[in-house]
Amino acid sequence: GCRFVSISPIKSDLPEEAAFEWLPAVPGTDTALMLALVHQLVSDGAHDRAFIDRYCDGWNTFEDYLLGRSDGTPKGCAWAAPICGVTETRLIALARSLVGKRVLVVVAHSLQRAEHGEQPVWMGAVLAAALGQLGLPGGGYNYALGTLAHYGKRNNAVPAAALPQGDNSVRAFIPVARISDMLLNPGQPFDYNGQRRIYPHIRLAYWAGGNPFHHHQDLKRLADAFRTLDTFVVHEIAWTATARHADIVLPCTMTLEREDIGATPTDPLLVAMHRITEPHGQARDDYDIFCDLAQRLGALDAFSEGRNTRQWLAHLYERTRAGLAGLGLEAPDFDTFWQRGELTLPQKDDDGGILRAFRHDPVGAPLATPSGKVQISSPVVTSFGYSDCPGHPAWLPPAFPPDHKHPLWLVANQPHTKLHSQLDFGAHSQASKRQGREVCTMHPNAASARGIHEGDIVRLFNEVGACLASAHLCADMREDVVQLPTGAWYDPIHDAQGRPMCAHGNPNVLTRDVGTSSLAQGCAGQLGTVQVERHEGPLPPIRTYEPPTPHSAW
Repeated sequence: GCRFVSISPIKSDLPEEAAFEWLPAVPGTDTALMLALVHQLVSDGAHDRAFIDRYCDGWNTFEDYLLGRSDGTPKGCAWAAPICGVTETRLIALARSLVGKRVLVVVAHSLQRAEHGEQPVWMGAVLAAALGQLGLPGGGYNYALGTLAHYGKRNNAVPAAALPQGDNSVRAFIPVARISDMLLNPGQPFDYNGQRRIYPHIRLAYWAGGNPFHHHQDLKRLADAFRTLDTFVVHEIAWTATARHADIVLPCTMTLEREDIGATPTDPLLVAMHRITEPHGQARDDYDIFCDLAQRLGALDAFSEGRNTRQWLAHLYERTRAGLAGLGLEAPDFDTFWQRGELTLPQKDDDGGILRAFRHDPVGAPLATPSGKVQISSPVVTSFGYSDCPGHPAWLPPAFPPDHKHPLWLVANQPHTKLHSQLDFGAHSQASKRQGREVCTMHPNAASARGIHEGDIVRLFNEVGACLASAHLCADMREDVVQLPTGAWYDPIHDAQGRPMCAHGNPNVLTRDVGTSSLAQGCAGQLGTVQVERHEGPLPPIRTYEPPTPHSAW
């Protein structure tokens, strides 16, 4: 009985069994589309004014912008249609179909990973507020429903085993997406969240967990940035591009080679993660590596508290056992749990969380905003004076739209054959590649105009870089879009003309290393612009899985 509407340039973002309606909007225009929906609601007098008056702050400022009183441009469906590539009629029908229904507005994780990525995230909440849906069962607003997968689940009634996060005594920081900027521009200022900060001069980087040569943008620039370091230390399970760029690689165990406890706050199954196989070669648990470093620094006792890995797991599990005992439930000791292998935890009754509590009592259960209400517009953000992030949701055209040189939108989304870039060398990931390359998907009309056929090796390029991929043709996408998922391990080469490119198909050789805005300085790598052509000539070998020698490291 639930109606799904997918607003995306790619139809496969929802599975066919959802029987959804597909609105193939231009990439990056979600804010304009949602503005049009709210404009239609307001024009029809169908917005929930009582909810807005009681639960929201800053509506009047936003409404001045929405209706064009502040800038002379009403943000109606006729205005949004050419921006979004969705007809005015269809936008009006969608807006009116939401009235009187229970509506859940979901914004994907990817929307904030683009220029002005804060705007659609904010605007989605405003749309839900205009409909009066926030805090209602099955309705309201959700960020990253598919990615984070907590929405609609109950919380466990007892704590899961986890290390305390601790507190970093070093208060200086940068937004994580500004790594290259920091290393290449020490001492230079940058804006962030209303503050003017200074990039520090970093001489040593220590990377344990994560793979920047997967998730960062403009990988050639990132490589140049890491070369400014005196020392680069990396923990890794395999020869990823990050490990190849390191001065010191400390081999660490993978999940199957270590012991742990698997748990999340919303999953009732607590799992004893036994070691399946002995560590390979010189691989060691990260914890043991850090213990040895702590010992050399004279801080082993403070760091380890006298516990090895198994003892830490038993110590952390005790919180769970005590919680079970406090509820009068079976509370096995650690050895019993470890031998049994799993434990089902009780869960709390669903109370609807902070939004339900806020809806029931906005005074007694305020939100963590300056006003305690839903912040439709923000005087705080307005005071920052950022032209690329005003004090309310707004349509801000992209600084890098498609042009005659690079006419196609690049959608660099997550892969379906691996988690990010993990185990790209594995059989499941390898089975999806063709001629050893990652697969990019194009509309048949766009491919035909370029003389590209199914299975051809193509070169994607722009002013940032280039890569090779295998072409797959599919009509279930916009003609002006090419999709190349992230995750292929970076394999830099020079082509016959001496131009740098990735032989394997990593899209982050094409993405621009710019922040989403001065407010958040987040990653803007989800969208880019490219041209695509057939690759002519012999194919270069894939070298990225070959262990390097000291003289062949990148």
